[in-house]
Amino acid sequence: MTDHAANAEEVLKTYDRESNTAHYTGWPKKIIAAIAITFSIFQLYTAIFGVLDAQLQRAVHLGFGLALAYLLYPFRRAWTRDHYFHPIDIAFAVLGAATPAYLVIQYCELITRAGIVSTTDAVVGGLGILLVIEATRRVVGLPMVTVVLAFIAYAFLGPYMPGVLAHRGLSPEQLIGHLYFTTEGIFGIPLGVSSTFIFLFILFGAYLESTGLGKFFIDLANALAGWASGGPAKVAVLSSGLMGTVSGSSVANVVGTGSLTIPMMKKLGYNANFAGAVEAAASTGGQLMPPVMGAAAFLMAEFVGVPYIDVVKAAAIPALLYFTGVWLGVHFEAKRKKLKGIPRAELPNPLTLLKERGHLAIPLAVIVYLLVSGYTPMRAALVAIFLSILCAMLRKSTRMKPIEIVYGLERGAKGVLGVLVACASAGIIIGVVTKTGVGLRLASGLIDLAGGMLLPAMFFTMITAIVLGMGVPTTANYVITSTIAAPALEQMGVPVLAAHMFVFYFGIIADVTPPVALAAYAGAGISGGNALKTGVHASKLAIAAFIIPYVFVLSPVLLMVDATPLALVSVTISALLGMIAVSSALCGFLADHCRPYERLLLIAAGLLMIAPGSTTDLVGLALFVVILVMQYRRAKEAA
Repeated sequence: MTDHAANAEEVLKTYDRESNTAHYTGWPKKIIAAIAITFSIFQLYTAIFGVLDAQLQRAVHLGFGLALAYLLYPFRRAWTRDHYFHPIDIAFAVLGAATPAYLVIQYCELITRAGIVSTTDAVVGGLGILLVIEATRRVVGLPMVTVVLAFIAYAFLGPYMPGVLAHRGLSPEQLIGHLYFTTEGIFGIPLGVSSTFIFLFILFGAYLESTGLGKFFIDLANALAGWASGGPAKVAVLSSGLMGTVSGSSVANVVGTGSLTIPMMKKLGYNANFAGAVEAAASTGGQLMPPVMGAAAFLMAEFVGVPYIDVVKAAAIPALLYFTGVWLGVHFEAKRKKLKGIPRAELPNPLTLLKERGHLAIPLAVIVYLLVSGYTPMRAALVAIFLSILCAMLRKSTRMKPIEIVYGLERGAKGVLGVLVACASAGIIIGVVTKTGVGLRLASGLIDLAGGMLLPAMFFTMITAIVLGMGVPTTANYVITSTIAAPALEQMGVPVLAAHMFVFYFGIIADVTPPVALAAYAGAGISGGNALKTGVHASKLAIAAFIIPYVFVLSPVLLMVDATPLALVSVTISALLGMIAVSSALCGFLADHCRPYERLLLIAAGLLMIAPGSTTDLVGLALFVVILVMQYRRAKEAA
C-alpha cells in the first residue's frame, strides 16, 4: 500500500467510526467472509423469491448483523489480534445471533400468545435490547447510546417527570414486550427498511465501486471541469456529487475523492483549509443527490407513505441548488485569487473516457428508469446489482473475476452494519415514543416554545437536528427528528414531505457544521489544514443547505409539491440567482472584490430572491443587478 493510500485509510478510520473495523488473517478472516457472504445470499434470496414475514425477515437480518458487528468491532482494541477472535467477542457474537433466532424458532408460539410475555421471553428480550445497545456503542459510538439510554430511562421515570413530559410509566416487562416482541420497537420500520431496500442498495454500491465507477467519475469530472478557473476544486464538487449517487457516507466520500482532488487543489494555489472544506461540503451533499440518496431517504419514503421515486423527485432541485452554491463558492474564490485551471493537454478526453468506461454508469441510468416506471426500490436495486456485474463484463479492462464477485457480497454485508445497528437502536427510541406518547407532547412543546410561529419553530428544529447530527448518524438523526420535530411543523400547516425533508437536510449538514464536523475533520486530515477553520470554510460553501430548507417549507413547489411548470421554473431561477448573490457575498468577489457594504447588500439581495414572492424577487434582483454593474465598471476601469 502506498503512503498516500495508507494516509487516506487512516483518515477514514479516524473520522468514520463505521470503517474502523478489525482486520483478521487466517481462519478468523475466513469465518468473517463466510458469515458476510451467507448474509448477502440470504438477502438476495429473499429479494428474488419473496421477503419473509416482517418479524422473521428483520430477526434474521439483525442476527447476522449483530454477529458480524461483534466480531468486526472488538470489545477493546488492545485485545485484538489479527489471527484470532477474543473469547468475549465470540460470546457476544453467539448471543447476538441467538437472541433474534429465538423469535424465529418461537415465532408461531409468540403469535399465539398475542403479546403476553413469559419469563423466558423477558430474559431473552432484555438480553437482546442490551446486545443492540452494546453493538451501538461499538459501531456507532457513545452519543447514540446516550440518547437511547435517555429514552429508556424516560420510559421508567414517567410518573416523576414534570408537566407535559409526565406519563404513567412502564414496567420492565411492558417495555421489553413492546421493544422486542412487536414491530414497533427494534423490529420496527427502520430495521424493516434496512432488511430490504437499504441492504440491496449498499450491495449495489459495493459492486459499482468494484467495477471502478468511482475512478471513472473522478476522471470524467477532471475532463469536464479541470480546465476551468480553479479547476481541481470544481472537479471535487462534480466528482463528489457523482459519487454521492452511490455513496451514503459523507466521510467515506471525502476520503474516496478527496485523496485525489485535495492535493490537486493545494498544488493549484488553494490553501489547505479551503481545499479540505471544498471536498467536505461537496461530499456531504452527496447524501442529498438522487437517485441513490442516504439510507434515511428510504426511511422517509416509509414514514411519509409515498413511493421512493417521489422522494427522489422532491430532492432533485434542492440538490441542484446545493451543488450550485458550492460550485459558485469555489468559482468566486478562484476568480478572487486569479487561479487558473489545468492545461487541457494534461487532461483526459471525455469522449475517450465515455467510450472506454461509460458502460459502467448504465446501471445508474437503469435504476432511475425502473423507479420511474413503478418498480419497487428493492426490485430496482436487485436488477441493478446483476446489471452492474454484467456491464462490467462488456470490456476486458473493467471485467470482474469470479472471486471479485464473491468479494462484493462480503463488502456489501460489511457495509450495511453501521446502518443496521443505527436502525435497530433507533427502533428503541421509536418504541418508547409510541408507547409513552411523548412524540406529540414534544411537538406541542416545540410549538409553544416558538409561540405558535412557523419561522421560530423551523429554527428550533434546525438547531435540534444539527446538535443531534454532531454525534448521531444521519439515519438515526432523521428517525429521532422525524418522530419529534417534524410533527410540530406538520401541525403548523407544513406539507408532510416538506417537514420531513427539512429535518433530513439539517441532519446531513451537521457533518460540516463546527465544532463537531466529521466531514470537515476528514478533509483537514487529508489536506493537513486546521479542522476548525476547515469546518468554517465548509459551512460557508454549504450555505445553500442552511437556506434551501426554509425555502421549500415556505414554498413547497421547490419539492414539486402541487407544482406547475411555470411556478417550478420561476422559483428555481429565482433561487439560483439568490445563491449567486449569497455565495459572492460570502466569498467577497462577484465581478470585482466586494466592498463591505456590497457584501451586506448582496446577502440581502440573495435572501430576497430566495424567499418566495414576486415582490421580494424583483427587489432582490434590482439590488443584485445594481451591484453587478457597479463592480463590472470598476473592474473594467482598473483593467
